[in-house]
Amino acid sequence: MIRTGIGYDVHRFELGRPLILGGVSIPHPDGMGLAGHSDADVLCHAIADAILGAAGKRDIGYYFPNTDPAIAGISSLKILEKAIQLLSEDQMRLVNIDATLIAEQPMINPHIEEMKKKIAQALHLDVSFIGIKATTNEGLGFLGRGEGIAAMAVASVQVMGNE
Repeated sequence: MIRTGIGYDVHRFELGRPLILGGVSIPHPDGMGLAGHSDADVLCHAIADAILGAAGKRDIGYYFPNTDPAIAGISSLKILEKAIQLLSEDQMRLVNIDATLIAEQPMINPHIEEMKKKIAQALHLDVSFIGIKATTNEGLGFLGRGEGIAAMAVASVQVMGNE
């Protein structure tokens, strides 16, 4: 049996923070990063929520609450690792990921292959089963004004033993 989950995340920009997307540090022309309790990696957060959703689990805020000082600044690749652990515990395996980043800047495309490698490593998945795309919001809304970055993701998981 194959199950599908969807994830979405958005974070606003904040001056002086690192910009981490897909586990990769990306320079922003205005020195901006994303605000958040963790490293604020919207791509990893959307992917994690898609995986958890496909497994019928709660969202990442349940497993990684922003009120827990022990996980302040945590790499979101660790969040992906936890999502895969939860899948495994329920006798499920990740089949593939498809994700889209929405940002006016910085340019995302030059970093996509490195993001795919880092995410693949965290998910124990071949890089060929991870799709990452980037688009803009065509100048519309808070994303279009360059106030932050959003990501959407879809995950497919297979329930083992029900093939």
